[in-house]
Amino acid sequence: MLRRLTLRDFVIVDQLELDIGPGLTVLTGETGAGKSILIDALQLVLGQRGDSAVVREGCERADIGAEFDAPAHLGAWLDEAGFDDNDGLLLLRRTVDAKGKSRAWINGSPATLTQLGDLAQHLVDIHGQHAWQSLTRPEAVRAWLDGHAGVDTAALQQAWRAWRQAQQTLATAQAGLDQQQQERERLQWQLQEADRLAPGAHEWADLNAEHARLAHASQLQDAAREAVMLLDDGQPAALDLLHRAAAALEAAQAHDARLGEWAAELSGAAVQAREVLRALQHYGSEADLDPQRLQQLDERLTQWMSLARRYRCPPEELPALQQRWRDALADLDRLGDVAALQQAVDQAWKQLQKLAKAASTRRQAVAPRLAERVSTLMQALGMAGGRLEVALLPQPEMQAYGLEGIELRVAGHAGTTPRPLAKVASGGELSRLALAVAVTGITGLDADLDQGLAAVAGSARATPGDQAPTVLIFDEIDAGIGGAVADTVGRMMHALGARVQVLAVTHLAQVAAYAHQHARVSKDTVGGPSGTATVSRLTLLDAPGRVHEIARLLGGQISPESLAHARTLLAQAGAPVETPSTSSPRNR
Repeated sequence: MLRRLTLRDFVIVDQLELDIGPGLTVLTGETGAGKSILIDALQLVLGQRGDSAVVREGCERADIGAEFDAPAHLGAWLDEAGFDDNDGLLLLRRTVDAKGKSRAWINGSPATLTQLGDLAQHLVDIHGQHAWQSLTRPEAVRAWLDGHAGVDTAALQQAWRAWRQAQQTLATAQAGLDQQQQERERLQWQLQEADRLAPGAHEWADLNAEHARLAHASQLQDAAREAVMLLDDGQPAALDLLHRAAAALEAAQAHDARLGEWAAELSGAAVQAREVLRALQHYGSEADLDPQRLQQLDERLTQWMSLARRYRCPPEELPALQQRWRDALADLDRLGDVAALQQAVDQAWKQLQKLAKAASTRRQAVAPRLAERVSTLMQALGMAGGRLEVALLPQPEMQAYGLEGIELRVAGHAGTTPRPLAKVASGGELSRLALAVAVTGITGLDADLDQGLAAVAGSARATPGDQAPTVLIFDEIDAGIGGAVADTVGRMMHALGARVQVLAVTHLAQVAAYAHQHARVSKDTVGGPSGTATVSRLTLLDAPGRVHEIARLLGGQISPESLAHARTLLAQAGAPVETPSTSSPRNR
């Protein structure tokens, strides 16, 4: 949901902050007051290209900010892109300076326009007479149909990727059989050399340690003999001195207890020294020279170093290199089994066909019902005789989405042939069709129009959230309609607001009466150092203010009759009605 939109020095807006609630919010005002400027600002903060023309005359930069509730499924996207999750809030900001230089931020961190555009796909869908988005994108049309048909698109795409991967693996194996054989022979020869050496995992360190001991055996023996002499054979011997020192302290401990403690410590040291003496005597007898073993170690170390130099790796890494060769040879053996790879392709294809045919069956069953439902709504939206077709187009090759493409075709009037949606010329018709499609998504396929609209407030709230945009914007989609059709548009938008947030720019009193929140946009002339300037103001209307504004929409001139008519429209729409205030509408 869009919580707040802030503008500073944007086109003719000097400063504006709009807090937006759930449900349907309508923007009304005189022509040229700047109603659509808010939509333009929102598009800019969502990644649309902008230039210096958006900066209010005489200002340094335009600054636009938007605060959204972050959909749960965007958490992974934010994390991967390196943006903070900001406790469930999504703060977007965009500036454009007087030279046309643009900067953008997401949750306070610098962002690219591409990243803003990626977010926009999940946040807002804008429908206007010159901004037809979702239903001209094939992927959006498929998502709409598949959502109603219950198609598991994730499983279908996963099966398609598995099939393509199996195909690529088989093609690689078939194309590189000769090269693979050469590589196999090379690995086998290298492994034969390594196997002759048979390097152990920790052998290199053990060899070096043993070699060091044998190479310095004489020095080690001398050190051991000297230590034995100093401990026991010398005059005086260290052990004897320790015992004598302990005895001297023990003799005097009666006069100071501390001397007894130190005597005990010296006695302990003498015991430890005795144990070391025995170990050294034993070590001296074992540390004999072994020229034959030393020669064996020299030869083994030379073999290790020779093989390591040949393959340009540290000697200690030879065992790991040998294992990598074994793994690579095993991979080549698997690639060389073309029959097994072909079997994997066949199995993946069967699974993909199974899922694709199931998706086709569901689409074929639901597409006519969806088309009929939207066509029924089109009659109520001033498109008498018009109809929608959901065409399933067979594809020459299997695609990640299945066996068929999906295209919306529309006939605007009775007796005309349905044509692809993108080729329909009337922007007003396209926008009202978008409303019909959106309402179809929440009222159910077989529900009666009035019953569906009445039940939507309860049923839509119970519908689990998906990854569709949570804000729908309709920019003057009611152009060229009036009367009962305008009332139907208002009721549909009100019902749609029970599921998603809806913003609508409108000139129709019948539509404005159904709003949960009503804002009026007006132009004011203000003075400044360089003369007068026109600025756009926005006022959130209370109940009396709504009566006054709807009366203006009905006839331009405010009269007792138009005020009474306005109160009637609001009462029929279920909105609170109060006696109109004599002053201008107030900000909230």
